[in-house]
Amino acid sequence: MTVEEMAKQLGVSKSTVSRALSGKGRLSEETRERIRTFARAVGGWKESGIAPLQKATGNIAVVIPTDAYSNSIPFFQECLLGVSEAAMLAGYQAMLTIGSVNDCSAVAALAEKSKVDGVVLLRSVDGDRTLKYLIETGFPTGLAGCCEHEEVIQVDTDNRAAAEKMLSLLIGQGYRRFAMVLGEMVYYVNRSRSQGCYAAMEKLGLNHDMMAFYPNFTNMELMDSIIDDMMAKRTECVICGDDVICTQLMSRLQAEGYRIPHDISIVSLYNSDTLECFSPAVTAVNISARKVGYTLGKQLIAKLQGEEYVQKTTLGFELLLRKSIGKMYEV
Repeated sequence: MTVEEMAKQLGVSKSTVSRALSGKGRLSEETRERIRTFARAVGGWKESGIAPLQKATGNIAVVIPTDAYSNSIPFFQECLLGVSEAAMLAGYQAMLTIGSVNDCSAVAALAEKSKVDGVVLLRSVDGDRTLKYLIETGFPTGLAGCCEHEEVIQVDTDNRAAAEKMLSLLIGQGYRRFAMVLGEMVYYVNRSRSQGCYAAMEKLGLNHDMMAFYPNFTNMELMDSIIDDMMAKRTECVICGDDVICTQLMSRLQAEGYRIPHDISIVSLYNSDTLECFSPAVTAVNISARKVGYTLGKQLIAKLQGEEYVQKTTLGFELLLRKSIGKMYEV
């Protein structure tokens, strides 16, 4: 019986079987003995030192999207730090890999050449070929976000609830006319945030037409036309899907002479240090991306080592109330 067959029978990863048989790497004594007992029974394994078919590498690949790497997006940087911390504490190394949605070749090469024991993906997106490849091959995988595959370890924040709470707060402060600017809607996080905003409007009796919606924003050349359209619709508060969009939009608004929050208020559904440095500082949803990465790394490593792990974790959030919303503060 091969290591792969043994792993499938025992419900653990191939690298866990390899660690148990080689005596190398961190494993609970109970898991190690369970695997060795099974190996003796089905394969005639002896403790004299027969080498396992696959040796654990002690490496985890962390896949960062190509655009995030080139644009230094804070969320992914913090996530990577969190995964690296979890890996270091467990005696693993985190290997940074750049990947795109439509190309799984880099990760496939690492997996097929046994260069890594597991893979962490730092975004949840429709049609991700890398995720599809990892699921089809049964490779241990962690995802910063959500998906429908139970075999994938998932760590996320309730972005829908966060967006709903933010908009409910704004409506409670008297705002009625909104604009929402989001990135590409193929990303699960953007769909969740839009759903949360609309849910708040429905619960509090506002029609959807009170929200000017600008999805799939990726082109800065469209910024001026978006601002003109928002102002023509007498928008009172603009909701930005993340800190990058918020930074771009607020900078352009101020460059064009708009006073925040006198002329228009602004909030972000993801916070970063940059937003606190603006004048005025921006009200935002605070999520610990570092904690997302750390939790993801910790749970994936637990699975690799044959220990108990949590398949799906939802982390909390908080609203940071700052002076970019004028109806809440004297300005």
